[in-house]
Amino acid sequence: MRRIFIAFIAISPAAKRGSRAIWLMIFMLKFDRLWDGGPIYYYDTSLFPPTTDSFALGWFARPGRGGAVCDLGSGTGLLGTLLLARDDTLRLVSVEQNGDALALARRGFAENRWDTELLLGDLREPSALPVAGSMDYCVCNPPYFRSGSGKSANTEALRSAREEQGCTLPDVCAAAARVLRWGGRFALVYRPERLVDLLCALRAHGMEPKRLRFVSQHADAAPSLVLIEARRGGKPGLLTEPPLLVGSEEWAAVYFNKRQ
Repeated sequence: MRRIFIAFIAISPAAKRGSRAIWLMIFMLKFDRLWDGGPIYYYDTSLFPPTTDSFALGWFARPGRGGAVCDLGSGTGLLGTLLLARDDTLRLVSVEQNGDALALARRGFAENRWDTELLLGDLREPSALPVAGSMDYCVCNPPYFRSGSGKSANTEALRSAREEQGCTLPDVCAAAARVLRWGGRFALVYRPERLVDLLCALRAHGMEPKRLRFVSQHADAAPSLVLIEARRGGKPGLLTEPPLLVGSEEWAAVYFNKRQ
């Protein structure tokens, strides 16, 4: 993958030459491609940088060909890019409350010539979501940590992405349950130490966990992530898949280093 950096510098318009009141604001707009000549995606260092979590979830999720897919809390659109890169017949709807992040997602999708729908709003509000029961599949990379449970990120956008400051796990599950059709599926990535919270929240909102896969650094390491797929209205019965190992031959395909 080839990474490009574009730095923007803003200088206070009220500053005078030689004055100590001059301030600078620097942020980095970046873009990358999934492979040489492949789909592009944009991100900003102050918003939602690319993470292993999204790449792992993009590999784990299995929406049906031509299906309607909703990305809840889509950020700058990386997860949607990963899904469309593997199947451009998907009908993607992205829901995101940060306008700057959504603008970067729109830019990337447009340059990739993908026709997607982008909705600006809070996923806790039904008016911000697609029509109830209209989606075949949902994906989400939600905040992992309870608010105040650890060191906070530097920016508000990053704090919202990492911590349950406003949007909680039950909120995410409620949104997915609302937009999914009966039998629709919901895939998300989470922290193993909160696996019980995740399973309980899914069941509480009428979605039965059906597939589970841990992500580990190597075969003898404790898992660092857990991937879950649940089915709305599904019957009990959970398939635990072999762990996804970082650095394995399969991992190369996760990052498109080995395209399948």
